Amino acid sequence: MDPVPPVARLARPDTTLAVCRGACRLMRQSGRTVLLELPLPDGRRADIMAIGATGELTIVEVKSSIEDWRVDQKWPDYLDWCDQLYFAVPVDFPQALIPEEVGLIVADAYGGEMLRHPPKRPVAAARRKALLIDCARLASERLSRLEDPEFVDFA
Repeated sequence: MDPVPPVARLARPDTTLAVCRGACRLMRQSGRTVLLELPLPDGRRADIMAIGATGELTIVEVKSSIEDWRVDQKWPDYLDWCDQLYFAVPVDFPQALIPEEVGLIVADAYGGEMLRHPPKRPVAAARRKALLIDCARLASERLSRLEDPEFVDFA
C-alpha cells in the first residue's frame, strides 16, 4: 500500500488538472454545467464557472499547493461575479488556510466532495444576464472551433 496519495505525487500542473477535473465532475453531479477559464469583465479569469439550472453562478478557484494559495490572493474579487465561491484543493492541502466565508471542495482526478458551503450572495439581475450571455457565447465559440478548427476570422 502506497502511503502517499496519487495526487500528492503529481507535479503542480498535473495536480491542478486533477483537482480541476474532480471539481468539475462534482459540479456536474450536482446539476451544474461547467465552463473552464472564463474571462470576467474586470480582467480576472475564473478557473471554473458552474451554472445551475435556474441560472445560479458558482465560481470554483483551484489551488494546487500552499505556494499557489499564497501568491494568488485575488479571491475577494470573484465575489462580485458569482452567487457562491468555492476553493477546490487536493486532499493533502492544509484546509485551515481557506477562509470561512468561502466554500471548500477537496478533489482529485476522479471526483470531489464539498466540505463546506459558502453563503449565497445573489448577483444583480443585469450582471447575471450579462455573465450568462458571456458564458453561452464562449461555450458556443469553443464548440465551433472544435467542429471547424481551420476557420479564420478576417473581421
